[in-house]
Amino acid sequence: MNDDIVLEARRNKVAHLTMNRPGARNSLSMAMLERLHSEIVDLGKAHDVYVIVINANGPGFCAGHDLKELTAARAQADKGLAFFEKTMAKCARLMQAIVSCPKPVIAQVHGIATAAGCQLVASCDLAVAADNARFATPGVNIGLFCSTPMVALSRNVSRKAAMEMLLTGDMIPADQALQFGLVNKVVTAGELEAATNALANKIAAKAPATLLIGKEAFYHQIEMPLVDAYDHASRVMVANMMEPDAEEGIGAFVEKREPNWLPLSADTHG
Repeated sequence: MNDDIVLEARRNKVAHLTMNRPGARNSLSMAMLERLHSEIVDLGKAHDVYVIVINANGPGFCAGHDLKELTAARAQADKGLAFFEKTMAKCARLMQAIVSCPKPVIAQVHGIATAAGCQLVASCDLAVAADNARFATPGVNIGLFCSTPMVALSRNVSRKAAMEMLLTGDMIPADQALQFGLVNKVVTAGELEAATNALANKIAAKAPATLLIGKEAFYHQIEMPLVDAYDHASRVMVANMMEPDAEEGIGAFVEKREPNWLPLSADTHG
């Protein structure tokens, strides 16, 4: 059954999605892509969830696409063409769903995160890695350039760092991933869960409607020319100033007290 390939748990306004194909190193089979996508979309609408964490069971975070599943598709009359197109389209939808999700998404990474698994890390808003984590876009080593992982990678690390990973296919350690900007923090394997939870809980304590406004504005402006980005960000900030949470937050700061944020409601999911 595929019901348990992604496990969900909620604690303190944080939803934890655990990829649960340890025997396959949590490779992104068609079923895994579909489940992660539906979970991200549903949690994006959940009023009691402010932050999402993606982690994994087993020895590694995610080994990328399920190569056994892709190879089996070659037995079809079209040599797998239709299945390959469907797989890449579903993967692209998942990565875009993470970016467009109104809630911040954090990757909690241990072991390997390779190919589309590295793409998954790069697509998340933040990433915390264990010091035993390793990252690669190794498609070049097997005659399949990591073109779709390249989209997320090139938007999150410098061009030369992205090209180095893509052209060499080398496995890079966690500390180098930190230098590249692929992850935000590296901790010991024993500290990984606690460090990720601490970051998620810190963010979840902020005004939830403000997090939604900020994440959407960040990704919207980052693709714009500078003048357009400032115009857009200025409009967003003025609108944000008119929100009750901004009035409450500024008032609390002036009055030297803790703010009392409004909970999320249907109206805050535009």
